[in-house]
Amino acid sequence: MRRSAITTTARKTLVATLRDNLREQIKSGKFAIGTRLPSEAELTREHLVSRTVVREAIAALRADGLVEPRQGSGVYVLEPQAEIPAPFTNIDSTRLSSVIELLELRTAVEVEAAGLASQRCSPSQEEKIILCLRAVNEANSDRRPSTEADFALHLAIAEATNNPRFPEFIQMIGPNSIPRRALDQSAPQEVPQSYIDRINAEHDQIVNAILGRDDNAARDAMRMHLKGSQERYRNLLRK
Repeated sequence: MRRSAITTTARKTLVATLRDNLREQIKSGKFAIGTRLPSEAELTREHLVSRTVVREAIAALRADGLVEPRQGSGVYVLEPQAEIPAPFTNIDSTRLSSVIELLELRTAVEVEAAGLASQRCSPSQEEKIILCLRAVNEANSDRRPSTEADFALHLAIAEATNNPRFPEFIQMIGPNSIPRRALDQSAPQEVPQSYIDRINAEHDQIVNAILGRDDNAARDAMRMHLKGSQERYRNLLRK
C-alpha cells in the first residue's frame, strides 16, 4: 500500500513538471498558436515519462484552455482566452451609476435575507444585530464615517439567515456596496439632519421587524431602505 502511495505521488509530480514545461513552451512561442504539439510517443521519449503522465499533463493543459485534442489529428495549441475579471473588482464607488447598480443587486438579495433572518436568527445573532444597529446609528448621529458599521449591520442580518451563501455574497461585494452618505466626505457637517434621522429610522424598522419575527415586515422594511437609497442616488444623477 505504501509503495502505491509513493508511486502515485511521484506520478503527480511528473505530471505537474511536464504540464508546466509544456505551458512555458506554449507561452514562449516555441509551440505557436494553431500548431500541433509533439505526439504522445514523442513526448514520452523526450521527457522520459510514461504515456499516462503525458495524457494527464495534456488533460491539465486542456482544462486551462491552452490546447485542444482533435480526433485523428493530434493536440493543437489554442489562442489564449482573455482573462475574466473577478466579480465586483471593477466597482467605482465614486460613480453614481456604479452605486445604483450595486443597490439594485443588493435589493434582490437582501430583501429575502431580512425575511429569512426574521424566522431563523438565534438569540446570539439577535444580540449581534442589535449591537451593529446601535453602532451604525451612533456613528450617523455623531456624523462620523459609518460605512464599516453599516456594512457590519447588513452582514449580521445576512448571517442570521443561517444560510452561508447570503453572508458570502455580502462579503464578496464588500463595504464598497454601502453608499456614502454624501459625495463629499470631507464635509460631513453638511449632511442634513433629516437625512441622518431617516437612515437611522429605516435601520430601526428593519431590525424591529426581524426581532419581531415578522418576515413580511422585514422584507418590506429592507426593500424600502434599499429602494430609497436607489432613489436618492438617482436624484443626484439628475442634478
